[in-house]
Amino acid sequence: MTEAILLVGGKGTRLRPLTVHTPKPMVPAAGVPFLTHQLARARAAGVEHIVLATSYLAEVFEPHFGDGSSLGLHIEYVTEEEPLGTGGAIRNVASRLHSGPDEPVLVFNGDILTGLDIRALVRTHETTGADVSLHLTKVTDPRAYGLVPTDGTGRVLAFLEKPQTPEEIVTDQINAGAYVFRRSVIDTIPAGRPVSVERETFPELLSAGAHLQGMVDSTYWLDLGTPAAFVRGSADLVLGRAPSPAVPGRCGDRLVLPTATVAPDAKLAGGTVVGEGAFVAEGARVFGSTILPGAVIEPGAVVTDSLIGTRARVGERSVLTGTVIGDGAVVGARNELREGVRVWCDARIPEGAVRFSSDQ
Repeated sequence: MTEAILLVGGKGTRLRPLTVHTPKPMVPAAGVPFLTHQLARARAAGVEHIVLATSYLAEVFEPHFGDGSSLGLHIEYVTEEEPLGTGGAIRNVASRLHSGPDEPVLVFNGDILTGLDIRALVRTHETTGADVSLHLTKVTDPRAYGLVPTDGTGRVLAFLEKPQTPEEIVTDQINAGAYVFRRSVIDTIPAGRPVSVERETFPELLSAGAHLQGMVDSTYWLDLGTPAAFVRGSADLVLGRAPSPAVPGRCGDRLVLPTATVAPDAKLAGGTVVGEGAFVAEGARVFGSTILPGAVIEPGAVVTDSLIGTRARVGERSVLTGTVIGDGAVVGARNELREGVRVWCDARIPEGAVRFSSDQ
């Protein structure tokens, strides 16, 4: 297995305002675009050729990664004129693949942070003779996911949409978003129209008698679709809980990029990242948060489990918990923002304008 398809065309609507100017896979996690971690892990597993299936803000990817040689890869880019869904995107890039009809092709989503043993998934695919092999993971509450029950040998029995009642929860195994396709199977996906592998391709293959194999790997797995999850994923990369050869520095309590400035008495912990050219002033406390390039955290501010966008500013003694501040936004001094607040790009919150507690 030497080539892969990486699906990076989504709009990342659940992550807005982070994705207003930046496609989701290019939002920095642990100091580099999230996509860098996925590419590096694929390369470490033996992948040499990767085709990026792009759509939303497609023009951003190639200027950053080029031909992939800096990562030891050969990267090609295919842009969808209209969104084609997961299956349609896979089919749309098929002409760029070099594999023979029976050779394996790795396919993975651009918004999953995982410790999956990629080589083990490929071995499972080859030893079982499967047409498609799926990475499955176990979750404590599977109601938000599609369920994938398997038999005693790991062969997939069904694809069940999000369960609505306790009786419908027949397994805790879910589709974890990484697959190995037999190359010839990709050519059976309809071309030129939107197709979902989860709702159309896999169920139809199953009903036609194809061999779909599941491999349960319950190491680290996180869907980075929400701001809270993205912040957590970045922190876990810094802390070493999530594996990646692309973290630009040693794992530990904090990651400060070389051109960032942090005051001597500022406190950083919990996997916090301070991006290039960012500034954390005296007396500030930042825990488990991502400070993107050029952002400023003013004196005495407290930032917890939050993401501060590029060139954004958090005012003196403001307290932010579980919030997202868009690129270029300004939060004035002595504001108090709590879980779920999203401040849009270039917005301005005046001094002391938002509070959840008394001003005394």
